[in-house]
Amino acid sequence: MAEPRPGASGRAAQLERTRMRHGWTTGACATAATTAAYTALLTGDFPDPVAITLPRGERPSFALAVEELGGGQATAGVVKDAGDDPDVTHGALVRATVRPAAAGAGVVFRAGPGVGTVTKPGLPVPVGEPAVNPVPRRMMRDAVAEVAARYGGSGDLVVELSVDHGEELARSTWNPRLGILGGLSVLGTTGIVVPYSCSAWIESIRRGVDVARAAGRTHVAGCTGSTSEQVAVAAYGLPEDALLDMGDFAGAVLKYLRRHPVPRLTVAGGFAKLSKLAAGHLDLHSGRSQVDKGYLAGLARVGGAGDALADAVAAANTGLAAVQLCAARGVPLGDLVAAAARRTALDVLRGAPVAVDVICVDRAGAVVGRAAPAGPR
Repeated sequence: MAEPRPGASGRAAQLERTRMRHGWTTGACATAATTAAYTALLTGDFPDPVAITLPRGERPSFALAVEELGGGQATAGVVKDAGDDPDVTHGALVRATVRPAAAGAGVVFRAGPGVGTVTKPGLPVPVGEPAVNPVPRRMMRDAVAEVAARYGGSGDLVVELSVDHGEELARSTWNPRLGILGGLSVLGTTGIVVPYSCSAWIESIRRGVDVARAAGRTHVAGCTGSTSEQVAVAAYGLPEDALLDMGDFAGAVLKYLRRHPVPRLTVAGGFAKLSKLAAGHLDLHSGRSQVDKGYLAGLARVGGAGDALADAVAAANTGLAAVQLCAARGVPLGDLVAAAARRTALDVLRGAPVAVDVICVDRAGAVVGRAAPAGPR
């Protein structure tokens, strides 16, 4: 979901990221809230700030925004600080309400308002469970055990997690498509949000593949945006759970499918972005790769363009202008780009049993190039 700022590329983008402030995942915030709430349930006092241990050993502290104790339960809330990452959940209030569970139950997770429930197989937690990923679950279980050992608790605890306005925020994520309904997921593998790392987007791509495989889909589409997605759906009648929100991360789709293959993949996207894939780039963002019009001119020559047309392609303002110049003179630059993009995809797949076809579109959704599947190479 996070992308580098316009104009940042290569080493400059790296330096920019290192200057940015890191933040905390929803899993870290939920762990802090759970720790504070369980401590209050056992002792009557909320630790504020509350310290937790992250998977890599860091021990940050979190200020509490909510403290409620009574009726045999305790609630603590932490406002998520995503640092300088443009995270949709930045500023969200993550709450944990804890109450005793039956003896021997251990830690039982419940989805409160704003936290989603898993409704489709293929995700890291079973259908019917709250959308709390394995690492945050482990963090909270470890925190509960630590608090129980310190204050004489049993460690048998119901932990109900909620996020204020989470259901509304989830509409800006891919949770509904993944079958996570009712709110957000509680995520994180390290507890730390690295600005512009794009980890959440890539994780969504992987979970999309998992859900499609679990549903028995034999054909998925990785699309760069909504226009190309509509073209793929119209071409093949694909259901929603066969659509992967690839965005700029072609490499993430291909590398995950290499390890977790689906029989057929359609790659659909704007001509300019797929010309980058054709040239061997796996990250299609404008800040990290550029349209190489010299490369396009070379492809145009392969397609029969003379010197004048090739020079015009090399001097074109945009990739789309280049394909239009060629189309007007009968040179199939769009098809040549699609074919080259398909070759790049097959190279990354490294013989995995995935048949690939590619569709290039213009901004209006008109198909300007195609490469048909020919089975795995």
